Amino acid sequence: MKNTFRIVFFLMLTTTSFGQTNTNIFQYTEPETLWTKVLPIPLFMKKISISLIAILAMILIGCTDNKKSEEPVTTPNIVIIYADDMGYGDLAYQNPNSKIPTPNLDKLAASAMRFTNAHSSSGICSPSRYALLTGTYHWRRQHNIVNSFGEPFFKDSDVTLPDILKEKGYKTACIGKWHLGWKWDFINEPSGEYLKRGKPTKFYTAKDLDWDRPVSGGPLDRGFDYYFGDGTINFPPYAWVENDKFIQPPTDNLESNIYPGFKVKEGSWEFRPGPMVKNWNPYEVLPTISKKTVQWIGEQNSNTPFFLYFALPSPHAPIIPNDEFDGTSDAGPYGDFMVQTDHVIGRVLEALKQNGLEENTIVIFSSDNGPEKYAFQRGENYGHFSMGDFRGLKRDVWEGGHHVPMLIKWPNRIKGGSESNALVSQIDIMATLAHIVDYDLLRHEAQDSHNLLPILKGENIESPVRKEMVHNTYENKWGLRQGDWLYINSSSGEHSPMPESFKKLRNYKDFKSEGLLFNMKNDPEQRINLFAEYPEIVKELNSELNKLRTLHNDPLLKKDTTKPGL
Repeated sequence: MKNTFRIVFFLMLTTTSFGQTNTNIFQYTEPETLWTKVLPIPLFMKKISISLIAILAMILIGCTDNKKSEEPVTTPNIVIIYADDMGYGDLAYQNPNSKIPTPNLDKLAASAMRFTNAHSSSGICSPSRYALLTGTYHWRRQHNIVNSFGEPFFKDSDVTLPDILKEKGYKTACIGKWHLGWKWDFINEPSGEYLKRGKPTKFYTAKDLDWDRPVSGGPLDRGFDYYFGDGTINFPPYAWVENDKFIQPPTDNLESNIYPGFKVKEGSWEFRPGPMVKNWNPYEVLPTISKKTVQWIGEQNSNTPFFLYFALPSPHAPIIPNDEFDGTSDAGPYGDFMVQTDHVIGRVLEALKQNGLEENTIVIFSSDNGPEKYAFQRGENYGHFSMGDFRGLKRDVWEGGHHVPMLIKWPNRIKGGSESNALVSQIDIMATLAHIVDYDLLRHEAQDSHNLLPILKGENIESPVRKEMVHNTYENKWGLRQGDWLYINSSSGEHSPMPESFKKLRNYKDFKSEGLLFNMKNDPEQRINLFAEYPEIVKELNSELNKLRTLHNDPLLKKDTTKPGL
């Protein structure tokens, strides 16, 4: 538009001042007087000239406006695909001995940068999701997951990734698993009761909540414009939520861990008792959110940048691949569920391509933590090791609990098929994206996050972007990674007990020292404990760990305040 007015201005200038010197064109002069002074031409020619200028101006303005509406924005779209309980060794592209085909993730890896030393904040679900969406270590807020009908993990003072992207004009959506809490509208105390480990335990039933009122504290209060999902597949209420309302209110109750009418294909249902929509079918959850995600992408256009947080419920238990995926892997039902998960990811990537959005979209793929306990038996029965070569599983401070797959694709910006062994965290995604969209983070925003853009650009970096990282799940065990060294303040990183048969299979030995020290460059499998050999390093890392646990302990993280700058 500015260029259009410059052209029109130039035309007026040249028409009115041709052959004239020292004429002030900003001084009002009767058109005929000015034209007569400039060029002694007939009056009808003067009127034609003025008309031509007006017509030309309208044409130029119209063309410019049309061009503006047709030109796509250069700000990249952003899609985060977040798997649930997917292990580092579950992906064929980084496990040569995998028994599971993952062609769509393999294809994504070929066009992305693959991070071989990436970590989630926690070894369990809710904390890792909070850390991803805030750029802050989970343990600054809490250690545990959000349980059935639990309060939000967030405080109203938290500034989230979708918050800052909305500030930059993004349309934001969350589809799939939430598991970060809501502010529920209870009308009764829990009226249901079941036996939990032999002990009578109360639970909320369908009659204990007002299902007609909007439910607050969820995605729409955390920066998302749109939400669709079932909250958490194995937690009540078992119902679909769109934005902040239930599509159909629960009227039935699930009263045990055995789901009537359906069979789990591996492990157990792991359902918590609570309200349920009549005829709720857990086998429909993954296909439904897949379809909804593809539909939402199809509704976007190249003129408005968007952020999609696609939080998969799989391959988390219950392990329930749809029948058409049975037998598609050599790793049992879990492997088949992984194949279906890969298929769903492929559908999302194809939707971006089919809608002309692929070339201007950053795609980030990762998992919230390591694989569930069923991975031990899977390794013994099928020879497929979901944790890869790492020790431990979900919940553990051992490497297998938080060392996760991570891919970042950005066409024409990140070299496809490239690889980085830099120490990185999912926490770093927020600062990285803030830098890409030119958002200046304030002091209390994404305070533990580091900008990974120099790594993504393939720059020669003299010092690491991230020099250290805290590993933690529950309150009693902590680890600190600094360079090649990893210190754990316990004799074991275990929370998920490893069967003796698996220890024998992988030749693991228990340790007796009060703490652990590993050189992760030489010993990524955590077999050689150097705690006794390097007491000074142990002392230094323990001191640094204690310092980091209190550093940046911003009061804004501890109480509700208005979000500055938003």
